[in-house]
Amino acid sequence: MSPVRGIGGVFFKSKDPKKLQKWYEENLGLKPDDEGYIYFKWSDLEAPGYTLWGPFPEDTKYFDPSGADSMINFVVSDIEQFFAELRAKGVTVDERGIEETPEGKFAWIIDPEGNKIELWEPHDSR
Repeated sequence: MSPVRGIGGVFFKSKDPKKLQKWYEENLGLKPDDEGYIYFKWSDLEAPGYTLWGPFPEDTKYFDPSGADSMINFVVSDIEQFFAELRAKGVTVDERGIEETPEGKFAWIIDPEGNKIELWEPHDSR
């Protein structure tokens, strides 16, 4: 049995953590606790899921246009409606729109500090 059981957190640097937390709360509904952390409990999800860990090649263009060395992927429900709501709110969205793959539907947005965020509506829980 592996001693590693899953991803325990995603951490990244921010120029203004409180301002960025507010943006994530207002646009993605991620309400932090008193210490500024957001907890995802898999048992709280509407459907079973998983967290994927995957290193990318150093020269990947997948995170573009962000210059960041990491990208967050959020599992979402009803990606079409959510993406349209984000666009209507003025959130910077990838103009490719929503892409359908064997793993599910994907769309991308950019937070105010230039971090690319991947939204994913899986077809199944694998």
